[in-house]
Amino acid sequence: MKLTETTADTQGRIKTLGGDDHFMNRITAIGITEGTRFQTVRNDKNMPLLIYLRETLISLNRADAERIEVELQ
Repeated sequence: MKLTETTADTQGRIKTLGGDDHFMNRITAIGITEGTRFQTVRNDKNMPLLIYLRETLISLNRADAERIEVELQ
């Protein structure tokens, strides 16, 4: 399941990250790595996706969130 398919209050783990080196460097620099637990805070259509992980609230653009596969818990 892609991160963009989650709804508010969904909890899970980051399963895989897909993208070029530039994407991987950016996304891992803000703490999004495989195996990290997260909670979706807000996922409104055509708006950035808000997730909470590693005690931080992170806003992701939808294109980046599409590249992140998650597993729900």
